[in-house]
Amino acid sequence: MLNLKDLGQPSEFWEYFEKVSKIPRCSEHEEKIRIFIKEESERLGFKNMIDSTGNLVINIPPKTKKKTKSVLQCHMDMVCEKNESITHNFSKDPLKLKIEEIENEKWLTAEGTTLGADNGVGICYMLTLMKKIQQGDLEFNSMGLDLLFTIDEEQGLRGAFNIDKNFIDGNFLINLDSEEDDAVTIGCAGGLVHFIEIKKDTIDLNQTIENFMPIKIFISGLLGGHSGVDIHLGRGNALKIIGQLLWKLNQKFLIHFCSIEGGNRTNAIPREGKAIFYIEKNKSSEIFSFIKNTFNEIKVVFDGIEPNLVLSIEKLEDYNFSNVLSKKVQDKLLDIMYLIPNGPISMHPQIGGLVFTSSNFGTINTGEKDIELKVSQRSLSEYFKKVIWEKTKVLLEMSELEINIKKDSDYPGWTPNFQSKLLAKCKKTYYELFNEDIKIKAIHAGLECGILKKKFPQMEMISIGPRNEGAHSPDERLLIKSVEKVWNILISLLRKLC
Repeated sequence: MLNLKDLGQPSEFWEYFEKVSKIPRCSEHEEKIRIFIKEESERLGFKNMIDSTGNLVINIPPKTKKKTKSVLQCHMDMVCEKNESITHNFSKDPLKLKIEEIENEKWLTAEGTTLGADNGVGICYMLTLMKKIQQGDLEFNSMGLDLLFTIDEEQGLRGAFNIDKNFIDGNFLINLDSEEDDAVTIGCAGGLVHFIEIKKDTIDLNQTIENFMPIKIFISGLLGGHSGVDIHLGRGNALKIIGQLLWKLNQKFLIHFCSIEGGNRTNAIPREGKAIFYIEKNKSSEIFSFIKNTFNEIKVVFDGIEPNLVLSIEKLEDYNFSNVLSKKVQDKLLDIMYLIPNGPISMHPQIGGLVFTSSNFGTINTGEKDIELKVSQRSLSEYFKKVIWEKTKVLLEMSELEINIKKDSDYPGWTPNFQSKLLAKCKKTYYELFNEDIKIKAIHAGLECGILKKKFPQMEMISIGPRNEGAHSPDERLLIKSVEKVWNILISLLRKLC
């Protein structure tokens, strides 16, 4: 039986991680994890507050006359993603943790689901810190601490957006949501998320249904990943792949479209997608060959990147739903799927390897009345973030379909401050510990620091964290030895801030 306490120091971190992994905490459902953190703080004798949004702060007062105050911050929610073949109920089932050895390194991961290290590591670092201070193992005599746990970061950063300006106080803020143990993050992209509803218009195949057969195609095996951090890696988007395939098919054959489903979140690259449609019986062999050949053509661009990408085609023997999309809606929807911007749009002109602007076609679902799409744009520029959305909107308008658009979130980026005292102390700390320079980064993903900096402009901010790969996908894994490394960085840095 896996005993996380044996994984290294601090042992309290791993004890908490095991407990946290058993508590449901999908975005918008942080009630149970908040109760756990609140009760733990009270058990250890620290005061806490919960604001009207659901954010939680624990106050650790200084033992001497206060000279400075710092804030540690993480989010309580996690991305709840799983492989379709896995049976898992995120609202009640504990995560099934396991250790994998990759290239002689030990990683913690979960069976078929996200691990929740994003941002469970932040929760566990802060709980460990609180416990060690209470036990007298750590002292920051002249510095007070606010431990801030926010809600709903993964679905629009709602906790950070709605935090009261009097809820926390400090000179410095250390966010614990980064994923590289040899880097400090000092800037991030802003983002824009929209929900799109395309009104369905259907016809009934009843009169001619005997001439057609229903089939399902399923794209699976993609790596997926974070729609910001991993967007430049050339990974496949299942919705773009299936959209391209169906568009080509629709140009050559008579098909009748029933439904399409794929993706779960705008901040995750879709790993799976499926579509159900009718094809002409007397051309089924030709159509099957066309689908397979087209898929093989598409696959070429993912050689060496997506080794497990597969297409399955299934004849649906018992399917008898005869309502299909009208020709106009079908044609225009496939045009949209084929043309909608996706992936890196531009790279940063000065920072090598950093995506400047991107777009992610995140989800599509066929409902009773509408076809629902979710898309997101990210950019280090507010201007270009809007430009990519405007191009998407023009494409939607050109379809002349009946479309309803709702903005879900619009969050600012975080402008790097290379002259910050906090950054200088972090650089010095890292060099003293490891005799090498820490990497200084801006990332193409949204961090709460962008919003918090706008609300608390007096605070200097950085973000650090242990090495976590595959966030927002079932391949998420945490490098075990990096936990202790970042813990040492954090404690040494806090001592310098005293």
